[in-house]
Amino acid sequence: MSRKYNFNAGPSTLPLPVLKQVQEEMVDYHGMGLSLIEASHRSKEYDQIHNETISLIKELLDLPSNYKVLLLGGGATLQFSMIPLNFLNSGKSCDFTLTGSWAKKAYADSEKIGNVNVIFDGAEGKYTTLPPASSLEIDPDAAYLHLTSNETIQGVQWKEWPDAGNVPLIADMSSDILSRALPMEKFGMIYAGAQKNLGPAGVALAIIREDLLETASKNLTAYLSYKTHADGNSLYNTPPVFPIYCINLVLKWVKQGGGMQGIEQRTAEKTSVIYGAIEQSSGFYKCPVSENCRSTMNVVFTLPSEDLDKNFIEQAASEGMIGLKGHRSVGGCRASIYNAMPPEGVKALADFMKEFADKNG
Repeated sequence: MSRKYNFNAGPSTLPLPVLKQVQEEMVDYHGMGLSLIEASHRSKEYDQIHNETISLIKELLDLPSNYKVLLLGGGATLQFSMIPLNFLNSGKSCDFTLTGSWAKKAYADSEKIGNVNVIFDGAEGKYTTLPPASSLEIDPDAAYLHLTSNETIQGVQWKEWPDAGNVPLIADMSSDILSRALPMEKFGMIYAGAQKNLGPAGVALAIIREDLLETASKNLTAYLSYKTHADGNSLYNTPPVFPIYCINLVLKWVKQGGGMQGIEQRTAEKTSVIYGAIEQSSGFYKCPVSENCRSTMNVVFTLPSEDLDKNFIEQAASEGMIGLKGHRSVGGCRASIYNAMPPEGVKALADFMKEFADKNG
């Protein structure tokens, strides 16, 4: 079998060594006589995986001791509701930045639950730019400030973080989690769906500062309460066992590859190759995003016509590079170069881009 280079925005490519280990352990996990998919979440084998996964997250992100790590079902989209239900208490409002499609989805759920104050809306610029973080006018009495660190569809990414003072900063990091070191002390909470940089779909990571956790509403049903999951070490109900096992293997792969320093270096190298191919095409490829906020995870670009976009995507697929079609809401092309995308895949795409431009420019 010849594996393709998977540039899909998610579920994304996973490290080949991880997939091979999953394959080896699929039927009989460590002599249990059964697959981990079948195993009890109360078994000693899963208990070891569960707690080791949490420890690896703490280690790789260098988390201060006053943060809780939660592994939850429902994906990041469930957090769009859980965050305001837990933290947007009566009489309070929260601040929001609308930077693209995912921020707008989180906003739409939040405004059904409480008062939301939009302090930046990128609609006028078609969500292709971001303001300086220091320019955001944050309400000092806001329950929290919510932002989306990287917009998968529009390809914009915050490169710096606002200083929110006493206002908890909450960030959806679904599409760039574990791609760069974080100043965690700036955040009250970060959360992410797994299916970009962490593992397969089916689980969400939430990291919450303990003092924020103590302010959560006490009037929620059990599963919707972050406190329930924190108090139960994410074992209140049956967790997504198999996706968490896969995350465990991905985290070990990251650690073996030099941790966050290694990831950041490889990300910078891969990003420069793709954006370099765009810049060196004499205008054949265009990236609509302002240079100061271009995503390192999702590179969006267009060709001179929609027909050429279509031909490019089809021909790339025939060469083993799939998932390059832009989201239907914006069109064009998109190359998602998450952590597990090998440098060889990025080079193959850049070479193909040059070849296609030479033939059709």
